[in-house]
Amino acid sequence: MNGTGPGVPNPAEKKRFRKHQRIRYSSEFQRVRDKGRRWVHGCLIANWQSTQDRTFSRLGVITSKKIGKAHVRNRARRLMRESYRQMQHQLKAPIDLILVARKSIATMKQQQVEKDLRNILKRHHLVED
Repeated sequence: MNGTGPGVPNPAEKKRFRKHQRIRYSSEFQRVRDKGRRWVHGCLIANWQSTQDRTFSRLGVITSKKIGKAHVRNRARRLMRESYRQMQHQLKAPIDLILVARKSIATMKQQQVEKDLRNILKRHHLVED
């Protein structure tokens, strides 16, 4: 028996980033950008707002054409989502987080993007140390 039957949580399941954890509508993006807080660090701009009506956090990503062609923007989105996915369960409270890629992300590695996101979240006491 491998310990992954019903009722036994799969360790990989904890780090999943599901569709309901995404900010998808422009009105939600606008609300977080208008009413939330903002911080710029390294290759990221982060906008966030705490949320009381949910037990989970959500993420939205923005990449503009200033960053580069489609393959560069797609890579930037993957880097930002993966960085968030690695840290989502370390958040102290549920938040809506919007990450905006800056032009410098085009040359960054995954570890650098994750480090920039961790610095933003730590600076504002959003993650557990």
